[in-house]
Amino acid sequence: MKIVIFGLTISSSWGNGHATLWRGLVHALARRGHRIVFFEKDVPYYAENRDYLEVPGGDLVLYQDWGEIRQRAAAELVDADVALATSYCPDGITASELLLDTPRPLHVFYDLDTPVTFSRLEAGEPITYIGTRGLRDFDLALSYTGGRALDRLQSELGARRVAPLYGHVDPDVHHPVPPAEHYRADLSYLGTYAADRQAALQRLFIDPAGLRPKHHFLIGGAQYPVDFPWRPNISFVRHLPPPEHPAFFSSSRLTLNITRQAMADMGWCPSGRLFEAAACGTPILSDNWEGLDSFFEPNQEILIAETSEHTVSALDLTDTELKRIAKAGRERVLADHTSEHRARELEILLEDASSVASPTGGSAAMMEA
Repeated sequence: MKIVIFGLTISSSWGNGHATLWRGLVHALARRGHRIVFFEKDVPYYAENRDYLEVPGGDLVLYQDWGEIRQRAAAELVDADVALATSYCPDGITASELLLDTPRPLHVFYDLDTPVTFSRLEAGEPITYIGTRGLRDFDLALSYTGGRALDRLQSELGARRVAPLYGHVDPDVHHPVPPAEHYRADLSYLGTYAADRQAALQRLFIDPAGLRPKHHFLIGGAQYPVDFPWRPNISFVRHLPPPEHPAFFSSSRLTLNITRQAMADMGWCPSGRLFEAAACGTPILSDNWEGLDSFFEPNQEILIAETSEHTVSALDLTDTELKRIAKAGRERVLADHTSEHRARELEILLEDASSVASPTGGSAAMMEA
């Protein structure tokens, strides 16, 4: 298939979780013989931190202004099998209008930020990537979040056909590597600063650092404010590009996952960091949310923390216990949550949606593919 995507970014992992997910999925799709054309607006903060320049077997189209690229986009859509618009695409509404006006491809919307979408909807705030008709004109709406989010996409945004497409990891990129001395930590945390995660970070990371002053704690990420409550035994590494993630995780005795508040409230929304850390063979300590036990078995493949004491108890586990959990977590990810798994799931979802969308039981585009 030829798949045209209008997304936030694939070229820069700075301050966003989209890029790593797209890279893994695009690489898996390319290995399976599909061609991807990815349109990305060339904004300064991504251009200054660009760490990916080429889509394998396809094209990365960077543009400054929609007007200059509209003709190219229209031409790419003419022979596309699938046209996909995504959440947080800077020109999402305009791109959606163009792809919906093109009859040949299957029309798909992929919301990688479903909890945020509904938070804005509830607050009456504008959603800059979904037009006034919601999702009713798309053949398929994919969601990074499952559970009740799928029902809400239908009841509140008019989606006709919905399905989850969860996070994943590319094990060719994320895998165990020798520890790096500058990343060594008893407990690490990798994530962009977010105000709605700060209370949990305080409870599960900063306060435990105070309770275990002889342990070494490490934070990696971007956009941390100058008034962040650092402690003497907490080190900081500014923004780590994906190639550095394996060394970061592999140097951690234990790593912490904290979910954005809207994601935790909605549930069924696993962070890509969970799969990355597990694939690197690192034991994970995570906050709890509905649906987590569908991705990892608590206390067997992942540890759960709700209080500072839970974090301290996890730190006090023996190396043997932590290695057992890490091994089980890695095996689970390789069995269920790789980019290759998601690529196969996507193929099935597109084929099913195509059969429903076409009155003859399958669009000509999909049947040719």
